[in-house]
Amino acid sequence: MVCCNRRCGLIAGAVIGAAVAILGGILIPVGNNVIQGTVEKEAVIEPGTTAYDNWVAAGAKVYRQFWFFDLKNPLEVLQYGAIPVVVERGPYTYWTRYLPKENITFHPNHTASFLLPFGAIFEPSMSVGSEEDKITTLNLAVAGAYSLVPKLFHGMLEKLITSSNSSLFQHRSVKELLWGYTDPMLKTLVGLFAPYNGTYDGYYNVYTGKDDISKVGRIDMWRGERYLESLLRFYRYSQVTKMSVSASFEESKDLKGIEVYRYALQPNTLASPTVNPDNQCYCRNIEVTKNCTLAGVLDIGSCQEGRPIYISLPHFLHGSPYLRKAVLGLNPSEEHHATFMDVEPTTGFTLRFAKRIQVNMMYGPSKVITVLKKVKDYTIFPLAWLNETASVDDETADMFKKELISRIQMLDIIQKALLGIGVAVFILCLTSYCVVVRRNKTLV
Repeated sequence: MVCCNRRCGLIAGAVIGAAVAILGGILIPVGNNVIQGTVEKEAVIEPGTTAYDNWVAAGAKVYRQFWFFDLKNPLEVLQYGAIPVVVERGPYTYWTRYLPKENITFHPNHTASFLLPFGAIFEPSMSVGSEEDKITTLNLAVAGAYSLVPKLFHGMLEKLITSSNSSLFQHRSVKELLWGYTDPMLKTLVGLFAPYNGTYDGYYNVYTGKDDISKVGRIDMWRGERYLESLLRFYRYSQVTKMSVSASFEESKDLKGIEVYRYALQPNTLASPTVNPDNQCYCRNIEVTKNCTLAGVLDIGSCQEGRPIYISLPHFLHGSPYLRKAVLGLNPSEEHHATFMDVEPTTGFTLRFAKRIQVNMMYGPSKVITVLKKVKDYTIFPLAWLNETASVDDETADMFKKELISRIQMLDIIQKALLGIGVAVFILCLTSYCVVVRRNKTLV
């Protein structure tokens, strides 16, 4: 009788162990589905969700840092056709994206439209100097006119340059170069980002993710035109370039105790059209781009009213060696000049990013325009590069870990504990049962 009770108890223990193990196994997909459902619900852009609150406002502080290329030998370039030598100066830092989105409207097709107001507040504590620091750089008006005015009318342009006492280079403050100044030749506002404060970017139309969470935040239309994006919700629109760029997974990193996946620009983003045919439309001048073989710069003049603007990574990172031979003083670095985004894999939330891009303008030789007579070849001159960056703060990171990651970890521990204990009890009871049965047979 005792033996029967022991065997029955061991069988019951094995059954209970198996049930506990099965429960732990069931909790894994069920728990993952619950987590996924909660995450997706909070990631949808609609009033009341975590994503909406962060989407409407800027959330983490977004800073835009500028580095300028200060020309050290302007007279030698003008008088003898010397190669320009530049020295990087910066950063000059501004707090941007502090204004919430405006005119938010939700549409039946699960999209939302809005206006993005522009604003910039100078941050002296994060800058190497004041906004009044002077930089010697390319004259934006002269370089722009050189490309826009046909060679047939360069005589008229020469008179305009001379009468306004303009030159190929100019000495301007950081504030003027960024946000605008009245140019003596054009008699109008000129600047890298002029006008900026008090203006808007948009209308944007983005997917809310209500019907398909994989599309959340993806841009559908911009200023009424269809906008195509397609990779990991990582495509981003640049006000400078008016183009989309894609990224690929690079590595896993730790950010304030949170595991994030780092995505970086794909190597061929700014490749020459001979390598990346998608960039063929950015090659408009075969003389400047060496018959469209020049890598590392894209001519976006068609997006900038014909002005000779070329975009690149800072210091011509991943660019053709020719670019750094035509302008001396550049030192590209993957660490300091690459663009990346750190994404929390469970939620898809971006917790840190650095968008780095360089703005350049072109000038070249002329037999008519005095300030260009000594220029030997077409030159893509670096004006400035910017780093738009933001990172989750300590308070938000702690909240993120407490509200999401800690719960995920706790559920994971419970799942594994139940599975482990159940399997252990099942094996122990089953083994003991076999031993008891064998022993009884021996006794018989």
